[in-house]
Amino acid sequence: MGVPPRYDAFRALARRRGRTGRELLESLARARSATADGPQEWAPGVAADAGLPAAAGLGPASYYADLASPHGRRHVRVCTATACFAARGGCHVDEVERELGVAVDRVAADGSVSLQAVRCLGYCYASPAALDGDMPCTGSAVAAQLAGRESRRDPPIPVSDATGDPVLLAGITRGGTGWQAWPRVVADMTPDAFQAQVAVSGLRGRGGAGFPVAAKWSAAGRRRGTVVVANGDEGDPGSFADRLLMERDPDRVLEGLALACFACGADEGLVLVRSEYPRALERMREAVARAYAEGHLGEAVHGGPVGLDVRVVAGAGSYVAGEETALIAGLEGGRGCARARPPFPTDHGLWQAPTVVNNVETLAALPWIALHGGAAYARRGVPEQSGTKLVSLSERFARPGVYEVEFGVPLRWVVTELGGGLREGSALAVLQVGGPLGGFLAPDALDVPLTDDGLAEHGAALGHAGLVALDERLEPSEVLRHVWQFAEAESCGACSPCRIGSRRGLALVSAGDTPDAQYSRLLDLMAETSLCAFGRRVPASVRSLARAYGNRLAGWDR
Repeated sequence: MGVPPRYDAFRALARRRGRTGRELLESLARARSATADGPQEWAPGVAADAGLPAAAGLGPASYYADLASPHGRRHVRVCTATACFAARGGCHVDEVERELGVAVDRVAADGSVSLQAVRCLGYCYASPAALDGDMPCTGSAVAAQLAGRESRRDPPIPVSDATGDPVLLAGITRGGTGWQAWPRVVADMTPDAFQAQVAVSGLRGRGGAGFPVAAKWSAAGRRRGTVVVANGDEGDPGSFADRLLMERDPDRVLEGLALACFACGADEGLVLVRSEYPRALERMREAVARAYAEGHLGEAVHGGPVGLDVRVVAGAGSYVAGEETALIAGLEGGRGCARARPPFPTDHGLWQAPTVVNNVETLAALPWIALHGGAAYARRGVPEQSGTKLVSLSERFARPGVYEVEFGVPLRWVVTELGGGLREGSALAVLQVGGPLGGFLAPDALDVPLTDDGLAEHGAALGHAGLVALDERLEPSEVLRHVWQFAEAESCGACSPCRIGSRRGLALVSAGDTPDAQYSRLLDLMAETSLCAFGRRVPASVRSLARAYGNRLAGWDR
């Protein structure tokens, strides 16, 4: 069906060795934790132990941030993403370096401590943030906390429902229990009937692409060996909604995954949790064990003919690895680089099996639809985009946190009424929507509906719906450089336009020269020829930032 798969030598060899993909990455992670040496010293040996060539170990070990970054006996990850940058202009990174006595992405000479720069830890509501091992430190005194002079701060995510009838936050705000829909669906519905309800609901993916969920399921065709993956690799800086769901209501996420597997005829589900979310990883693993014990998962679910096995795996630190083809490459033990499409994952995905990748928030909406029906869900939101959305508001807001809203509400209402404007009387300079690659809006451009189409008309993208406020304290040229730094650091390198273009873009901005025709050609080339949405969105993002700042970044929107 569809385009035939391309021959992949690594996949072929790994299959002959028993599909050692995840085991390979886990073995590489164990080897990394025991040494400060570079991957070239230990990765080939790990690969050899798995019966694979040295390149199979060196490839991922030199690609994923968690494996490539040197590790001391104490390993600290400091966030450099947009919300943490906006909180104090990035000064916290220098302070942490001074306190620990080690530079970013380096290890102390005696191996006692190492420092890794990461781009979002999901503490955007309390930024800046760092992880000392797996222990969070947040707030303006993050460096003092790491030094032991102040107590660690690990505040919970503030949560509020603005709909009156939450779809996604019911278990958190109202204390509802999970697994209410699943027994009824497996007992009383067919996969066709449930998929039809989701089609009626109009539910679209919440991971950024906004593809109709039922259509993606249909493309997999319920073929033998179909796999469904819950994508918890929430990499958009400024978003922490998936972290909230996985930590505070993991049963709802798992139930949604089970329902998706049922609709797709899959007997295997995977949950990928980014490594920057250690508590979410723990909670999801606990929830899986609990689900097996209660009969929701296993060979004969609730005594019926449906069987389903689910396991949880950890990411290894890469933004692009959240893109579905890159995610699949990582699950197979390879570098998390985007692959050309077609073939699409629904035809040839994980180990060439039909694979459906759904975002965590997408899956969390399924239990409500199963209980209330697709038509009831379709009445939520607006005709062009039904349902509700979790919106994340960053630390600069007077009332940061996660809010559930219906699609179509005015963005200005979210900013001023829910968020309460900016804290300490600060003035909003620009608003980042949907991560650094989502786009930026000026304060006078917020009268738009919270929908994909509404934001697209203003040069932005909804993405995960993370809203990061940047105030007047920040120099516009530094914000522009910050966006290019993110692009350069997180480009997977699979295609030349993005790999070289992001480096060149950062160099041009850092030089402080006036933008010229070469810069404009660079943006056009990236937008038109990059392999995946990452490279194609960089130009739109930087141009939207220049437009939002107006005369303060004159010429950089060309």
